Amino acid sequence: MLPRRLLIANRGEIACRIARTARRLGVATIAVFSDADAGAPHVRACDQAVRIGPPPASASYLRGEAILEAARRSDADAIHPGYGFLSENAAFAQACADAGLCFVGPPAAAIRAMGSKAEAKALMAAAGVPLVPGYHGGQQDDVFLQQQADALGYPLLIKAVAGGGGRGMRRVERSGEFREALEACRREAAASCGDPRVLLERYVLRPRHIEVQVFADTHGRIVHLFERDCSVQRRHQKVLEEAPAPGMTPARRAAMGQAAIEAARAVGYVGAGTVEFIVASDGAFHFMEMNTRLQVEHPVTEMITGLDLVEWQLRVAGGEPLPLTQDELRIEGHAIEARLYAEDPQRGFLPSAGNLVHLAFPPSSASVRIDAGVVEGGEVTPYYDPLLAKLIVHGADRVAALARLQQALVRCRIAGVASNLEFLRRLVATRSFVEADLDTALIERERAAVLPGVVSPPPSVWLAAAAAECRLGQLALVSGSAAMSAWQRWASPWDTQSGWRLVGNARRLLELRCINGDSGSRGEEGEAASVEVSWDAAGPRFTLLQRALEASAAATATMDSARAAWQDDSATLVLELETERLSLVVVRVGAAWQVFDEHGNRHSIEVLDPFASPATVGPHDSHLRAPMPGRVISLLAQPGAVERGTPLLVLEAMKMEHLVVAPTSGTLEGFHVRPGEQVAEGADLVTFHAAAAGR
Repeated sequence: MLPRRLLIANRGEIACRIARTARRLGVATIAVFSDADAGAPHVRACDQAVRIGPPPASASYLRGEAILEAARRSDADAIHPGYGFLSENAAFAQACADAGLCFVGPPAAAIRAMGSKAEAKALMAAAGVPLVPGYHGGQQDDVFLQQQADALGYPLLIKAVAGGGGRGMRRVERSGEFREALEACRREAAASCGDPRVLLERYVLRPRHIEVQVFADTHGRIVHLFERDCSVQRRHQKVLEEAPAPGMTPARRAAMGQAAIEAARAVGYVGAGTVEFIVASDGAFHFMEMNTRLQVEHPVTEMITGLDLVEWQLRVAGGEPLPLTQDELRIEGHAIEARLYAEDPQRGFLPSAGNLVHLAFPPSSASVRIDAGVVEGGEVTPYYDPLLAKLIVHGADRVAALARLQQALVRCRIAGVASNLEFLRRLVATRSFVEADLDTALIERERAAVLPGVVSPPPSVWLAAAAAECRLGQLALVSGSAAMSAWQRWASPWDTQSGWRLVGNARRLLELRCINGDSGSRGEEGEAASVEVSWDAAGPRFTLLQRALEASAAATATMDSARAAWQDDSATLVLELETERLSLVVVRVGAAWQVFDEHGNRHSIEVLDPFASPATVGPHDSHLRAPMPGRVISLLAQPGAVERGTPLLVLEAMKMEHLVVAPTSGTLEGFHVRPGEQVAEGADLVTFHAAAAGR
């Protein structure tokens, strides 16, 4: 039978998604939250909420005893761990059982068997499931592992034994890089899953990452719900997923599905699980790992099968048999999922924290689904994974699904934090993705297309920024009938902004500059432009001056102030250009205007103050600053002379490690931080002096 009161031991979009299904089934829900999540959407989505600790995951969401105490206090009879955090923690699953609570997931023994990648591979070898060649043993001595790596050959992967989601994983190209990569893997593995052990695997050239969704009940029945292609990745983390896998033949689907079922059967599995395979270019597949939980990408399986996998989880956990047999399962159409992250692709996908000043998604429908764990005005903190939302689309075939995804991405807007939104738009338009030429190196192969560097704003963006700066929309805020022209409703002649002057109409020159940085924060200075604003009886007129751009003629726009519907510091501006009429969204973030052009691309435009004094800190600033909020893991260098690229320190942010290196050859004077210290974005890390030119 279904649980009566379900505690959701997770956060973000998965907690919201579980709550929706539970509510539909009449199950009461309890959220848990850290101090950083007190007002988060998943808290509001549940019937009750319990605080479990301060913001760091290690002090809240990863504290099994705090979760169990929350279940006791809220009278829960079941716990759903979601994915991540404690979802693959065998000790926690056992503690739930010992406390008389239903754990919505597999038995602790199955989690334990598959939780260690090394032990899982031994089990799979015994079950006849093909493996990637490598070292999966328990010997963890540095010298021994180096010898094993050299014997295996390069390139190879170092992988955390208990890791997942790309954490604790490094690709090593040559023997001399092995030791440094090994230490980085161990640190990241210990921080994310508490286990520094690693294994080694031969790197399969041009591999595809294909996984099979399996489901098992307590009555001995196991089915697979077909496959998902998760090959498109950055930093070993998935970005796009789709189902079914392009080019999959019925025979290979049956073989991989059966191998996945055998993997689940080998450990006495119950519930939802994912068996992941590396597939070589010749079609040969090898077992990689089994995730004993629901995956981030499960919605694409739901879209092609018409099933609710969370409902299946709850029913199976309650002892019910699987609703369908293997023969009754069908694939309908094609689905693709894009993960929207708070990160900056132009800066190596560094995570971004801050306030979501503006957030817009396309409307949900039967063919477009948004799974979001954030809302406009909410805070993206440095404590958790930077996933903002998942955009999932469905179509009759891959061509239709891809077209729908491209359209949906254009309708998304994010301001206040850096995001991978524009990167995704370019990615799904690349030749490789459009033609389904998929492998885990796709992003690197298409790097020039997906990371083109600085993109010049079109003329409409400069004009929209100028119009926003003039705040013409404020005219519409004057009280009175909405139908009455804003130009005709004035309480005082001193309020008029028509530009009238005794000696003629007013003119104003605005000097603008594009900021090549994230979230509207002060970044590298980019292209500049000048816009002249003039007023006459018809209203304001904006002219983009020819001398500011490489344009053959000035671009000019007019705008009716009544068309600017302002809400706080954002508006949709309707610009009338000489040859077209455009609607652009502008949002104020800090000192800059974020302008979303007609294609949905975001441009950060700053209006220069002609009376401002020059900045005193320039490109030769002697302080290296934190690129994102995070925790200092270790200091890697000693004061003194260092070469360009020398590792200086390691920051941990949003569950990943980030290396800070010397930007050029010079002298490291000293550190301003200590290991374990939490730092804000922009905080001083080290004092560093570049070497004089010519030395």
